[in-house]
Amino acid sequence: MTHPSIRREHRANRRALRATLRRRTAATRATQRAVRAVATGRPQPVRTRLVAAGLDDATAKRFAPAFSRGLVADDSRETRIKLRGRVRKTVAVKLYAARTFAARLATYRPKDVVFAARFEALAVAA
Repeated sequence: MTHPSIRREHRANRRALRATLRRRTAATRATQRAVRAVATGRPQPVRTRLVAAGLDDATAKRFAPAFSRGLVADDSRETRIKLRGRVRKTVAVKLYAARTFAARLATYRPKDVVFAARFEALAVAA
């Protein structure tokens, strides 16, 4: 019979592996969704365009507001967001065409050196 601490450790290890697999699957699906959305040719939100360009979703979410600040949107749409409880709110989402996005990507660099290098690599690849 195995020792209880060994079984606990095994379960914890399996749980960690499942969580890693879930995160990788979610990242892959987010990237595929963004690439499909951008391929339609219609204006898309900055976050979608950043994910399709090659950033991970968390980084794209972090830098999307600063990236689009001061940039004139090509289009906009309304979407509903969930607030606390069952409350929902309708907000405007700015949409950007490929040309507008590429022009901003060529000039935008965050202050953080690591992320600035990642944005520069995206600009070179685009």
